[in-house]
Amino acid sequence: MTISKYVLLVILGSGLVTWLPRVLPFVFAKRLEFPKKLKTFLSYIPMCILTALFVQSLLVTHTDGFPTLNVENLLASIPTLLVGAFSRNLMWTVLTGIISMAVLRLLM
Repeated sequence: MTISKYVLLVILGSGLVTWLPRVLPFVFAKRLEFPKKLKTFLSYIPMCILTALFVQSLLVTHTDGFPTLNVENLLASIPTLLVGAFSRNLMWTVLTGIISMAVLRLLM
């Protein structure tokens, strides 16, 4: 087996191993009926994950001390959160975030 075939097989195998655990739970969960309490609990998980990612993007960690605020991300998030809260439209929210960050990077 040549190196290029080996590399291709490793890439395809890695892709399969990465893809399977992300897709199989949806395939199995689609066929199951969950209790109402479990459905209610699971409905909060996306919000928890998004909140954790959002807060993580606002903080800059340092090895020698406490985290500090990422001012650029904080300033870009203000109009983004406002548009998201009032419009409830994901496309407008994402566009606002992209434009806000672009304007801040242009000005700073």
